[in-house]
Amino acid sequence: MIDLSFDDDVRDRLAAPLRRRLRVELVRMVRAAERAERGGRGRGPALQASFRLTGDAVIHELNRDYRGKDRPTDVLAFAQRDAGGGPGDGVLGDVVISLDTARRQQRGRGAAGLYREVMFLAAHGLCHLLGYDHPDDAQEAAMNARMAALLAEAARRGTIRAA
Repeated sequence: MIDLSFDDDVRDRLAAPLRRRLRVELVRMVRAAERAERGGRGRGPALQASFRLTGDAVIHELNRDYRGKDRPTDVLAFAQRDAGGGPGDGVLGDVVISLDTARRQQRGRGAAGLYREVMFLAAHGLCHLLGYDHPDDAQEAAMNARMAALLAEAARRGTIRAA
């Protein structure tokens, strides 16, 4: 369903309880997306996504090599399926998040602020894997609405609903 990894140099920037919570909420988010994609059509392949938390040096290199932008960024998404395509084998792709940039962008103080920013970036990356983009205001609004639904479902407890 999900793979969550932390580069060694950033692993301890989120305390162990927050790393566990992150895993739980990422699973909920991907499962909510899976339920929405199925739209009541029964069973299909489980959606799979990989989330990697790293620092600015690594994401800078990836951003330069894959996007031609010679600077760090907050999140990169590497989709394994075409935009708008069906789930196929369920593999969505990879999301890479810079904890350094997330820390600079965080709203709120301390670990809670960083955690909220990481979840926001994870939802943003997941939406890209699901085929969303934001080249204009209308598409950005649709993507932001989906992100909000995914984040709400990730934080909610109980049975996972489509989002």
